[in-house]
Amino acid sequence: MALTLETINETSAAALELILAKAESSFEPWAGTTLTERSEALELIADRLDEASDELIQLAVAETHLAEPRLRGELKRTTFQLRLFAKQVLGGEFLDARIDHKDDEWPMGAPRPDLRRTMQPLGPVLVFAASNFPFAFSVAGGDTASALAAGCPVVLKVHRGHPALSRKTADVVLTALVDAGAPDGTFDIIFGTRNGAEALADSRIKAGAFTGGIPGGRTLFDIASGRAEPIPFYGEMGSNNPVFVTPAAAAERGGSIAREFVTSFTQSAGQLCTKPGTLFIPSESAILEELRNMKLPSEAPLLNEGILAAFSDAKEKLEGHAGVQLLNESNSRTSGDARPILFHTTLEQIRRDPESLLAECFGPAALVITYEDSSELSEVARLYEGQLTASIHGTDSCEVGSLLQVLSHKAGRVLWNQWPTGVSVTYAQQHGGPYPASTAVQSTSVGTAAMDRFLRPLAFQGFPEHLLPTHLRESNPLGIPRQVNGEGD
Repeated sequence: MALTLETINETSAAALELILAKAESSFEPWAGTTLTERSEALELIADRLDEASDELIQLAVAETHLAEPRLRGELKRTTFQLRLFAKQVLGGEFLDARIDHKDDEWPMGAPRPDLRRTMQPLGPVLVFAASNFPFAFSVAGGDTASALAAGCPVVLKVHRGHPALSRKTADVVLTALVDAGAPDGTFDIIFGTRNGAEALADSRIKAGAFTGGIPGGRTLFDIASGRAEPIPFYGEMGSNNPVFVTPAAAAERGGSIAREFVTSFTQSAGQLCTKPGTLFIPSESAILEELRNMKLPSEAPLLNEGILAAFSDAKEKLEGHAGVQLLNESNSRTSGDARPILFHTTLEQIRRDPESLLAECFGPAALVITYEDSSELSEVARLYEGQLTASIHGTDSCEVGSLLQVLSHKAGRVLWNQWPTGVSVTYAQQHGGPYPASTAVQSTSVGTAAMDRFLRPLAFQGFPEHLLPTHLRESNPLGIPRQVNGEGD
């Protein structure tokens, strides 16, 4: 595999063309690798990232301002998810193999033909790296891992917030793929906003994946949808992640709820897509005073100047709103970085101006909302746009069925007595939600189901055994799980 990586400067037009051409030519060979070969390639990438961890962490600290312990944990998550996808590939469940044998007595009124259905990769995928997770949602992150696992080559558009780290990570990934025998063009990176847009519009790209803000995500979604051949675009974008505290929970453990909320909304300086942005509490509870008197964490640098500017703008809009009061603010005032801040308003104010007050504020700020009657919570929950998460804090005796029903239609993940920050990489995870949380509500960008985004179904009808994929043959030599005539094989 020839390395076609550009320098940190914008990728040239000639280099972009070469990268896209190689991605296209590598598709059939990479999709045609055995499950064992593909699994071993993912394992090798994870091993090489672990070996390069000290150098990668040093670059990440310098470019992102994130703390070393946080980054080491994130790199561990990155290699874990690569190995989890490797295991998923080897098991073959993602192929969703289904076999219907020919049945002349099929009760539809006509004979059923022999049908054999499976999933196959879409083609080259363009991944847009995120700023706030320089490992787990960047060069070797979940989108890259799940696309490679599905059998799709990956072209990754580097985020400008950590270019040197991206270059080094890409070197590690590319070298691992070369050593694993992957075809030339299976993976590469590009630099430059214009190049990202041009690559997404190119007919050789068959799907796009993005993690970031709503304006950028929507622009890219429109490009993908407006092509002569529209393609799926999996954008994970904005979310407020509301938390609703019932009177019973507030009375039982109000102090711990207040402390845990502060920890959650200030984690990683509030730069998490699942940060709880609004907290609903009973007006008579002690939580409001707990939060008013609590010492908030010190200020912290944000990932880049653009995020700091957007945070400052959103914070100023809340500060200037007639229905909002300052509740608490960090006393740390040393460097001009982002200081954690809490605002307070009432549920009645939310009714009057939900568009302004329920918007996402990316960074260490949150809005505390007091309510008079818990019966109002279902109504106000309907005012939210689509969310990644929504949380309820209650007790076993709480009646929250109506609220839960509303939130189940608004969010991709609903939590009970837990906090949304910290997205476990596992089999049942759902990280996505109704628009604008994501552009594809049926999909997840975290967990093993993320592979489904880059696969499409294909049915074979009436083919002889020797022409079928091995896992659709009667012999099934690899023992791939299958449904046969509607039942487990």
